[in-house]
Amino acid sequence: MIKSKKNIFPLALVAILISILIGQAGWKKAEPWSPEQLLEPADLAQTINDPSAKKPLIISIGPAATIKGSVGVGPGSEVDNLAKLEKLLSKEPKDRAIVIYCGCCPFKNCPNVRPAFTKLNELGFKNHKLLNLAKNLKTDWLDKGYPVAE
Repeated sequence: MIKSKKNIFPLALVAILISILIGQAGWKKAEPWSPEQLLEPADLAQTINDPSAKKPLIISIGPAATIKGSVGVGPGSEVDNLAKLEKLLSKEPKDRAIVIYCGCCPFKNCPNVRPAFTKLNELGFKNHKLLNLAKNLKTDWLDKGYPVAE
């Protein structure tokens, strides 16, 4: 009987460790977008600059609509601005190409992109992307000479 208890202990320890690891992984909140839904700034700039390219609906969910052709709804962290976003999108088809961006701060800390992207998901849009401004709008867009609103 003592021998069987010794055999159970390592298995129990392994089971406990696996449970802890799975639990910790579950605590980490996944982003509301997939890696395929991140759009590189150079790719959007190329689309904007190509007169024959079909343009997506470009929406600023940050402090200003700086990118050429974009529409501003205000910071996506504010409930009133999420309502403006919803109203703006109310007549758009669910397969409409949409790009949202903020650029107020480093992407990982941005308070605006997650609520706005989550809203697009909740509304059932199927062709939406988030502009991958890793540092901020100035560094990742303006300093590169990409097209801006006039």
